[in-house]
Amino acid sequence: MKFLKGTKIYSIFTGNCPVCHNESMYTVPNPYHVRSTLTMEERCSHCNTRYKIEPSFFFGAMYVSYPVGIAIGGTSFFLTYFVFNLTLAVCYLLLVIVMLLALPVILRVSRNIWINLFMNFNKAKSSKRKETIKN
Repeated sequence: MKFLKGTKIYSIFTGNCPVCHNESMYTVPNPYHVRSTLTMEERCSHCNTRYKIEPSFFFGAMYVSYPVGIAIGGTSFFLTYFVFNLTLAVCYLLLVIVMLLALPVILRVSRNIWINLFMNFNKAKSSKRKETIKN
Protein backbone atom coordinates (compact mmCIF):
# COMPACT_ATOMS: atom_id res chain seq x y z
CA MET A 1 0.00 0.00 0.00
CA LYS A 2 3.03 2.29 0.24
CA PHE A 3 2.66 3.22 -3.44
CA LEU A 4 -0.64 4.96 -2.57
CA LYS A 5 0.91 7.12 0.16
CA GLY A 6 -0.05 10.73 -0.41
CA THR A 7 -3.57 9.87 -1.58
CA LYS A 8 -6.85 9.93 0.28
CA ILE A 9 -7.32 6.24 -0.54
CA TYR A 10 -4.19 5.42 1.49
CA SER A 11 -5.50 7.27 4.52
CA ILE A 12 -9.00 5.79 4.18
CA PHE A 13 -7.89 2.17 3.99
CA THR A 14 -5.03 2.35 6.51
CA GLY A 15 -6.65 4.70 9.05
CA ASN A 16 -3.56 6.89 9.09
CA CYS A 17 -3.48 10.63 9.71
CA PRO A 18 -5.07 12.36 6.70
CA VAL A 19 -2.48 15.15 6.75
CA CYS A 20 0.87 13.35 7.13
CA HIS A 21 0.01 9.64 6.64
CA ASN A 22 2.66 8.68 9.20
CA GLU A 23 0.68 7.13 12.05
CA SER A 24 -2.69 5.60 12.86
CA MET A 25 -5.52 7.77 14.11
CA TYR A 26 -6.77 4.93 16.32
CA THR A 27 -5.34 3.88 19.68
CA VAL A 28 -5.77 0.18 18.83
CA PRO A 29 -5.06 -0.86 15.22
CA ASN A 30 -7.40 -3.88 15.33
CA PRO A 31 -11.01 -2.78 14.63
CA TYR A 32 -12.32 -6.01 16.16
CA HIS A 33 -11.14 -5.01 19.64
CA VAL A 34 -14.72 -4.09 20.50
CA ARG A 35 -14.13 -1.79 23.46
CA SER A 36 -11.82 0.45 21.47
CA THR A 37 -13.12 0.19 17.90
CA LEU A 38 -13.76 3.93 17.68
CA THR A 39 -11.25 5.18 20.26
CA MET A 40 -9.05 7.72 18.53
CA GLU A 41 -5.97 9.67 19.45
CA GLU A 42 -6.61 13.35 20.19
CA ARG A 43 -3.83 14.57 17.88
CA CYS A 44 -1.27 13.17 15.49
CA SER A 45 2.05 13.03 17.30
CA HIS A 46 3.91 13.56 14.02
CA CYS A 47 2.21 16.63 12.52
CA ASN A 48 0.05 17.72 15.51
CA THR A 49 -3.19 17.57 13.49
CA ARG A 50 -6.28 17.57 15.68
CA TYR A 51 -8.63 14.81 14.54
CA LYS A 52 -11.81 16.01 16.22
CA ILE A 53 -12.31 19.31 14.41
CA GLU A 54 -15.34 20.22 16.51
CA PRO A 55 -17.57 18.53 19.09
CA SER A 56 -19.63 15.72 17.56
CA PHE A 57 -17.61 15.97 14.34
CA PHE A 58 -17.83 12.25 13.61
CA PHE A 59 -21.64 12.17 13.74
CA GLY A 60 -21.40 12.97 10.03
CA ALA A 61 -19.73 9.61 9.51
CA MET A 62 -23.16 8.04 10.08
CA TYR A 63 -24.20 9.39 6.69
CA VAL A 64 -21.16 7.78 5.12
CA SER A 65 -21.67 4.43 6.88
CA TYR A 66 -24.99 3.86 5.14
CA PRO A 67 -23.62 3.67 1.55
CA VAL A 68 -20.55 1.75 2.77
CA GLY A 69 -22.85 -0.80 4.42
CA ILE A 70 -25.04 -0.94 1.30
CA ALA A 71 -21.97 -1.64 -0.85
CA ILE A 72 -20.82 -4.48 1.41
CA GLY A 73 -24.32 -5.89 1.81
CA GLY A 74 -25.08 -5.59 -1.90
CA THR A 75 -21.86 -7.33 -2.84
CA SER A 76 -22.58 -10.07 -0.31
CA PHE A 77 -26.10 -10.60 -1.65
CA PHE A 78 -24.93 -10.58 -5.27
CA LEU A 79 -22.27 -13.20 -4.59
CA THR A 80 -24.51 -15.50 -2.55
CA TYR A 81 -27.60 -15.27 -4.76
CA PHE A 82 -26.31 -14.85 -8.31
CA VAL A 83 -22.86 -16.45 -8.18
CA PHE A 84 -23.39 -19.29 -5.70
CA ASN A 85 -27.13 -19.73 -6.49
CA LEU A 86 -28.19 -20.08 -2.85
CA THR A 87 -31.80 -19.76 -1.69
CA LEU A 88 -33.09 -16.41 -0.47
CA ALA A 89 -33.30 -17.65 3.13
CA VAL A 90 -29.65 -18.72 3.11
CA CYS A 91 -28.65 -15.48 1.37
CA TYR A 92 -30.45 -13.47 4.04
CA LEU A 93 -28.79 -15.41 6.86
CA LEU A 94 -25.35 -14.98 5.30
CA LEU A 95 -26.05 -11.30 4.68
CA VAL A 96 -26.86 -10.76 8.36
CA ILE A 97 -23.68 -12.60 9.40
CA VAL A 98 -21.51 -10.64 6.96
CA MET A 99 -22.97 -7.31 8.09
CA LEU A 100 -22.43 -8.13 11.76
CA LEU A 101 -18.84 -9.18 11.10
CA ALA A 102 -18.18 -6.14 8.92
CA LEU A 103 -19.65 -3.60 11.37
CA PRO A 104 -16.35 -2.55 13.04
CA VAL A 105 -14.70 -2.15 9.64
CA ILE A 106 -17.67 -0.17 8.30
CA LEU A 107 -17.53 2.17 11.30
CA ARG A 108 -13.82 2.84 10.90
CA VAL A 109 -13.86 3.22 7.13
CA SER A 110 -16.79 5.64 7.45
CA ARG A 111 -14.85 7.77 9.93
CA ASN A 112 -11.80 7.66 7.69
CA ILE A 113 -13.82 8.79 4.67
CA TRP A 114 -15.51 11.54 6.67
CA ILE A 115 -12.28 13.06 8.01
CA ASN A 116 -10.65 12.83 4.58
CA LEU A 117 -13.44 14.98 3.14
CA PHE A 118 -12.23 17.86 5.32
CA MET A 119 -8.44 17.35 5.45
CA ASN A 120 -5.83 16.98 2.72
CA PHE A 121 -2.40 15.41 2.55
CA ASN A 122 0.45 17.88 3.15
CA LYS A 123 3.79 16.68 1.86
CA ALA A 124 5.70 19.28 3.91
CA LYS A 125 4.14 18.07 7.17
CA SER A 126 4.67 14.45 6.16
CA SER A 127 8.41 14.85 5.74
CA LYS A 128 9.02 16.94 8.90
CA ARG A 129 10.57 15.15 11.82
CA LYS A 130 8.77 14.86 15.16
CA GLU A 131 11.37 16.92 17.02
CA THR A 132 10.83 20.00 14.86
CA ILE A 133 7.08 19.98 15.45
CA LYS A 134 7.31 19.58 19.22
CA ASN A 135 9.63 22.62 19.60
